[in-house]
Amino acid sequence: MVDNQFFEESREQSEVKARIVQKYFWAWANVIIPTAKRYGNRILYIDLFAGPGRYKDGTLSTPLLVLREAIADPNMQNMLVTLFNDRDAATVSTLQAAVDALPGIEKLKHKPRVTNEVVGERIAKMFKEVELVPTFFFVDPWGYKGLSLGLINSVLQNWGCDCVFFFNYNRVNMGLNNDSVREHMDVLFGKDRADKLRADLAGLDPGDRERLIVEELSQALREMGAAFVLPFTFKNETGRRTSHHLIFASKHFKGYEIMKGIMAKESSEQHQGVASFEYSPASERFPILAGLSRPLDELGDGLLTEFAGETLTMDDIYLRHSVGTPFIGSNYKRALAALEAQGKIKAEPPANERPKRKGEVTFADSVLVTFPKRGRK
Repeated sequence: MVDNQFFEESREQSEVKARIVQKYFWAWANVIIPTAKRYGNRILYIDLFAGPGRYKDGTLSTPLLVLREAIADPNMQNMLVTLFNDRDAATVSTLQAAVDALPGIEKLKHKPRVTNEVVGERIAKMFKEVELVPTFFFVDPWGYKGLSLGLINSVLQNWGCDCVFFFNYNRVNMGLNNDSVREHMDVLFGKDRADKLRADLAGLDPGDRERLIVEELSQALREMGAAFVLPFTFKNETGRRTSHHLIFASKHFKGYEIMKGIMAKESSEQHQGVASFEYSPASERFPILAGLSRPLDELGDGLLTEFAGETLTMDDIYLRHSVGTPFIGSNYKRALAALEAQGKIKAEPPANERPKRKGEVTFADSVLVTFPKRGRK
């Protein structure tokens, strides 16, 4: 089946994607489990486009990585419920055999369920009509068939549920103006938004076209209630064009914060410690000169303007400013420390009264920052 060509080899992009999903699942589970123990004692992992479980070279893909972690953790042994699906019967058979062969699989209280269904509105309707236990939902279609706002919302509507989906940018970009797949595009973006998007894309250069498509999809997710949406970009082998986006959607800042930290570490480039939220196989061969990008300087200037005349803690600054930016907590601390050293802000306690770590003055979440009434550049 063409859907499973992706699994013929474990390319670097595939490994990065799997690591991001695996790391977040583990972090999400550890946040959710204490509460879930008091309400049902179950957490759920759903993958509706699961594939055969291994790449052609034998490397484990996401379903087996998740199960391997669960087998090794006493809490997840007892609590984790898993649902894996693929529309190809041969793939399902291969996945089932791979699951059954995992060492220690018998330790799981809930046997993994492997199904053979075509993903569409019927499944979305089924999820919508039940109250799910806390769920991590991973959607990785080969193209776009089966991926819809309704499907994502059917899971996100429940407490403790987060979603990560792989968004095939090349296919969606081509599909928006292809009448033969118009219906698929309409369910992905919503019909009215898709129609407007088709009109707005006319005449745009490739870069602006990509930004608009991802922005509209993110806005559609926010309108459904996913207040926190975070895209991660995958470039092709030359590093010149986008192949995919991995998009995270959550209703909670904590999940957003955790995923942001994971994606930042998996980024192939950083400038002044600020991650690109992008993976490009070409980065090592064709590095961008870091000196051309000064994101921390820009962050500092932006904070002076945004919070002019205010006094608030480092943590409050981070909570109010970080959503929708590439900056993580450590970036804010470095930017504020630099502003303090330049005499552009006042901090309480001041630098000479705060401890040092690895030779640098720390900037704790509780440090109180006073910005001048007018930001300076």
